[in-house]
Parts: sequence; structure tokens; C-alpha cells
Amino acid sequence: MAAVLACGDGAVLSHSSAAALLRIGVERGEIEISVPSSSHLVRSGLRVYRRAVLRPGDVGEFKRIPVTSPALTIIDMAADFSRPDSAVERAINEADKYDLITPHDLRAELDAHRSQNGVERLRRMLDRRTFRLTREELERRFLPLAGEAGLPAPLTAQWVNGFEVDFHWPELGLVVETDGLRYHRTPAEQARDRLRDQAHTAAGLSQLRFTHEQVRYDPDHVRTILRQTVDRITARCGSHRNGLAGS
Repeated sequence: MAAVLACGDGAVLSHSSAAALLRIGVERGEIEISVPSSSHLVRSGLRVYRRAVLRPGDVGEFKRIPVTSPALTIIDMAADFSRPDSAVERAINEADKYDLITPHDLRAELDAHRSQNGVERLRRMLDRRTFRLTREELERRFLPLAGEAGLPAPLTAQWVNGFEVDFHWPELGLVVETDGLRYHRTPAEQARDRLRDQAHTAAGLSQLRFTHEQVRYDPDHVRTILRQTVDRITARCGSHRNGLAGS
């Protein structure tokens, strides 16, 4: 707080210092401050950024300390290309977890900062992470992967143990569900997830869950997991049959 106040009117904590304050990142060395472009501030121990424009929505207070908004803080993090994608994604995740800003609202904020460094990088990350496939496109992409993994055609959009599942192989006791990725699920959604998983497990089913992103962008991984699961199920069934035959 003292560092920000010492920098005069319009100064706000920003960049990694703002990320650390908001609990979405780690501070890097010097305290980082943003000031109006008209400021001539120079202070030892501070890294100062001059901003031509700071909109009212770009600044706020956290623990009574003036700080850049969660959206602008994450944009600033994305503008630092020495910072890996994983660190930026972690910041997005933490911001959602702490109810600072959702990925959907962050994506909407990018249009107001379209000329700023880091926005295009962040847009690509968010567009990949938050998109959803339609049911038709999901089936069009997933079903060939299942076939290549050695699975027969599944039943689709079936109700199993009181829950709708995307793909069901009753003869294998296997269900597969897919999600459009969300960084943070509500407590009610998490409770329903647990109930569904418990119901399927109690019924003796094997269950897999893939994100829409994995189906679209990482088909090799999806195929591998499906193939390994099929191998495990068939091996288990074979062992069970052999046990019955020897009894």
C-alpha cells in the first residue's frame, strides 16, 4: 500500500505484483506499478509502467490497495512472453476459483484491449479452452476415435443409473462422458458429479471423462486412453471367464 501511495494519484499495483495480491500469480522481484503516461515517476526498487489509458473498469481495490482489474492483470501476464502458457492458464483458473472473473467474462474483456500486447495470445488460449462442440460435431469427432481404439458402435445420449451419458457400451460396462471445459464448477455441479460417479461405480461400470478440447485437439490421447481401457476390461473379463471355467 505504501509503495502505491508514494507514487501519487492514479498509481495502481500491476503486473506480477497485482497477480500476487489477487492470489493468481507470484511476484517477480521489484514491486510493479502502473501510472498515468503523464507521470515522470522514477523510484528505486519499483518497476514503473506508464499507461496511456486506464479505464475505470481497469482498476479497483483489493484489501484497500489500488490494483489493476483481474482482467487487465491477466492480460499483462499474457503480454510477458517469458511466462509459459501454463502460468497464464493457472492465473485464469485461480481467478475463476476465487470468483474474480470467469473465463467467459475475461474473453469478453479482450475486445476493449484489442491493441494491447498479450491479447491475441490470451484470446487463442481462451477460445481453445472454453469452446464447446455441438452434439453432432462431438459424435462426428469422437465415434471414429472409439472405432480406432477397437470399440464397437456405442449407444449415444443414454440414461444410465439415473444420469444421461454421452456414450454407453452396455456389453463392456463402459460409459464415456465429455465436457466443455470449465475452470471452476459450482458446488451444486460438483455434488452432482460425485453422485453420478458414485452411482456408476456402485453399478460396477468403468467410466471415462474427456473434455471437448481433448476430443478436438488431442485425439491421439483420447485413442490411447480408450484402447488401454478396452484392453483392461477385456483382460478382466477373460480372467473372470477363466476363473469360472476352472471352478
